[in-house]
Amino acid sequence: MNRAMTIITAAFLFVSGATAKEVDVFGYFEPQYNAFYLDDTYHQFQSNKLRIDLKSTAIAHTEFGADVIFRLYHGKTSWNILDFLPETVTSTILPEMRPLYEFEYGDTLYLDNVYVRFALNRLAVTIGKQQISLGTGYFANPTDIFNTKDALDPTYEQPGHNALRVDLQASHRLSIMALYSPIESDFDDSGKLLRAKLGLGRFDISVMGSQTQYTLTDFYNFDQTQERRYILGGDIVGEILGMGVWAEGIYNFFEEGEDGYELLVGTDHTFDSGLYAMLEYQRNSTAKTDHEDYDLNDWMRFFVGETKTIASDQLYGLIQYPLTDMLVIGGSAILSIPDMSAAIVPIAQYSLFQNIELAFMGNIYVGDEGTSYSRSLGWGGLVRASVYF
Repeated sequence: MNRAMTIITAAFLFVSGATAKEVDVFGYFEPQYNAFYLDDTYHQFQSNKLRIDLKSTAIAHTEFGADVIFRLYHGKTSWNILDFLPETVTSTILPEMRPLYEFEYGDTLYLDNVYVRFALNRLAVTIGKQQISLGTGYFANPTDIFNTKDALDPTYEQPGHNALRVDLQASHRLSIMALYSPIESDFDDSGKLLRAKLGLGRFDISVMGSQTQYTLTDFYNFDQTQERRYILGGDIVGEILGMGVWAEGIYNFFEEGEDGYELLVGTDHTFDSGLYAMLEYQRNSTAKTDHEDYDLNDWMRFFVGETKTIASDQLYGLIQYPLTDMLVIGGSAILSIPDMSAAIVPIAQYSLFQNIELAFMGNIYVGDEGTSYSRSLGWGGLVRASVYF
């Protein structure tokens, strides 16, 4: 509680002096209601999120930014991940071990980002907890070693990451980024990344290399191992015959684990009617091709973000249509090719007023027991309001 009060007090003092210190204050309030059925039982889960963003450019060539997030949870906040897994997996877990797989949503208060950025001519240096987003893909980004998207809600904001970042605009269409993330106890094990981006005609092309520590958990006994991970990759985005096209991929080199690659390619088009359509294909060479081989580690590592996919190959599709100036309807679907299961997400977005948006999202799984998107995962949806200020 003392830590929470310290953050609240600091935020209040900062906001109260906004006019005098030339600080812009903005943000949003976001209530969200989730409802779904699991094993024919109805559950509800509700959250209230308040985000306050602070930004100042009062000092020449300098930008300061920070945001505080308050989040309150209600309804069913305690869960056990084993309830979502196939019986062939959970039957191997001893009863006394089941509490280890429980988790709970607790009220939170934290600084999501806090950084300072110095810019002079073509050089910029950013220090602190900041947004880092890499790659051209929509529902997944193999080159993004910092974030793991929720494939059912891929556009939702990502958290900040502690880093020292240097950006150099070497020429009109050539930029270079170097990044150091001191998340480990020494320099050798901390994250390092170098990325160059070049514009050629209608295309932007980037290449990158990075080194990080890779953590892998054995969820049968909760032992963790760490090893150094080296990555070479890149991405490309552009236009061909009026259609957007993009691709990104990496190759992972591990000191001890299995090397492999991840690839994503996509295309989109907006028709004269306003209908927007997108299709992406994702490949993970180290993931499994048979759902009967999925084990506890495959599921848990996917849920906690240690791996990005369970199945080796996936297709993602999205369509959107502006029914009116205020209402957009559509939906997305993810198909797991090896086990032929799918997740279907109907979507409707309505601009209630100038600064108020409503979003409705369904969640329907279509697949046999044990597949990536099995019907046993339940079904339901959410209603989310975003009130900007």
